[in-house]
Amino acid sequence: MPAVTVDDLTVLNRLPVPGLGDTVRPVKQIIDAPSGYEGEGFPVRRAFAGVDLRDLDPFIHMDQMGEVEYAPGEPKGTPWHPHRGFETVTYIIDGVFDHQDSHGGGGTITNGDTQWMTAGAGLLHIEAPPEWLVQKGGLFHGIQLWVNLPKDAKWNAPHYQDIRSGQVGLTTSADAGALVRVIAGNLGATEGPGSTYTPMTMVHATVSPGAQLELPWDPEYNALVYVLSGHGTVGLEKKPLRMGNLAVLGKGDFVTVEGSRTQDSRTPAFDVIVLGGKPIREPIAMAGPFVMNTKAEVMQAFEDFQKGRLGTIPSVHGAPTTLQEG
Repeated sequence: MPAVTVDDLTVLNRLPVPGLGDTVRPVKQIIDAPSGYEGEGFPVRRAFAGVDLRDLDPFIHMDQMGEVEYAPGEPKGTPWHPHRGFETVTYIIDGVFDHQDSHGGGGTITNGDTQWMTAGAGLLHIEAPPEWLVQKGGLFHGIQLWVNLPKDAKWNAPHYQDIRSGQVGLTTSADAGALVRVIAGNLGATEGPGSTYTPMTMVHATVSPGAQLELPWDPEYNALVYVLSGHGTVGLEKKPLRMGNLAVLGKGDFVTVEGSRTQDSRTPAFDVIVLGGKPIREPIAMAGPFVMNTKAEVMQAFEDFQKGRLGTIPSVHGAPTTLQEG
């Protein structure tokens, strides 16, 4: 799991530990993400399946893509498809993905890179492995998160942030036993590069066997812990977690996880995605690739897509097109 690594964690700033009056967030719910397939048939785990949207707000959906070792000819992506009303955050841990959209955006993300796409008023989008990777095969592993947009931002022009692995904020736990990669938001003195419409924090942490990670967490945010690999526990209750589990946490000032002292040889550490954000608390109407506030807005999005108003597939990569009127 390359993402971003640091040989000596003791050189990083250390996170604070809970103090007098601080509350470690309790565990409300643990779910085991069901498996499925997305796009042209790549395997995913539906990380938020069965969780009340009120506990997820401002998040909508998250897939763990892979981890899968493709044979030559097997790598898959998604065909061209529309989005409106939210943001997609694609974080690649292992492998390579090319992305392109009907507004001329495009690029390649690989180990530890994040492509943060604000769909806003709408666009067409494609994500796929490069042709050389299709021919060669290889390891693929990543996360795609959907972040809702508040009503006043749903009609903003589409926008990209290409966040390279070297830009993420890096910090460590008080015991220097965990590497914390801050993609968005703030943890102590460490800031992530992601720019967000709704205040939120997104981190990827690798927790060594037996190490404890205590994350200072905004009391106004919700808190979700998803396990990418390995075994560990969450909360003061030390509820057990394993790969594919999501923990929904209650209110408090700190998120606490701990890596089990014994890990299997294939996953020597406890890797988690920790998410939290300030709830938007607006009505949600969603269907397929559209997340709006009313059913009528969703139906309008389907009509706009069918009539070509969300853009057209460019014949040349990078050739800009604009939203069509009508």
